[in-house]
Amino acid sequence: MKIPKRDLLANLPTPIEKHSFDGCSFLMKRDDFTGSEMTGNKVRKLEYLIHDAKQKKVRTIFTCGGDQSNHARATAFAAVKAGIKCKLFLWGKDKTVAEGNLFLDKLLGVEIKFLNKSDYSNVNEIMKVEAAKSKEKVYVIPSGGSSPLGIWGYINFVSELANQINPRNIKGILTAAGSGGTSAGLLLGSAFHGFNWKIYAVNVLQTKAEMEEEILRLASECSANYNLKVKPDSKNLVVLDGYSAEGYKKIIPEKLDLIKRFARSSGVVFDPVYTGKAFYAYHDKFLKDRKKSNILFVHTGGIFGVFEKRKEYLSS
Repeated sequence: MKIPKRDLLANLPTPIEKHSFDGCSFLMKRDDFTGSEMTGNKVRKLEYLIHDAKQKKVRTIFTCGGDQSNHARATAFAAVKAGIKCKLFLWGKDKTVAEGNLFLDKLLGVEIKFLNKSDYSNVNEIMKVEAAKSKEKVYVIPSGGSSPLGIWGYINFVSELANQINPRNIKGILTAAGSGGTSAGLLLGSAFHGFNWKIYAVNVLQTKAEMEEEILRLASECSANYNLKVKPDSKNLVVLDGYSAEGYKKIIPEKLDLIKRFARSSGVVFDPVYTGKAFYAYHDKFLKDRKKSNILFVHTGGIFGVFEKRKEYLSS
């Protein structure tokens, strides 16, 4: 077994909070507390990826995401902190007055290449080609930091969680799933530590079939690459489909109403792309008409994405 090394970038362990909403009590792991500029779940993955990039003495990091990508913003800050240049390949259009994550990307002065939706579908090849043409050594990080190395952030999460609560007190973990790395790490980490937890992934971009395939691929490749001698159990992976039918960059009023109601009762804010949709699924599947939930909800961050949707959030 080979356990990769990491840089300590996140504020860990993140706390677990007990909440009560609509008459149901539940636990929430606050991975939005991993940091400030590097807030959210992506930082756990970047701890391993940035360490690897530094060991390989790269000059520039390439990564990608939407124009409000939490991962791209976190990577930009982590790269600057490590003294490495960063180039972002973002799906969207440049804006004179940038909001949220894009504002922070621009504030750092990192290079940004904007791609339309069609071109972005081939973003991995675009980054690969540009990296090959570069005169400097480039380290390419896939969307969400979701690679066999990056998902170690959530294998480590499982160990952290088991030191905070009795593992028998929960039956599963629910998170949003964009690129699949968080869910893959949870699935493999649960198997590695001997926990028979269900991993619920709320897909916000890819289809259910694509999401299942990607999560299982990442977990299997990580296990093989690091000789973990465990196989991720596909029966413990549940992709909760249909909670982002309006589109990745959109959110319907019904979901915003739930986000606002929870914020006003708890002081916890969810973003419109990831945690907001994941919480809507969580509420639908595990909170309604119950007194207690044994499924842990993970707040994976995304606070900066709220600002681009401020008009929708403040509408009555």
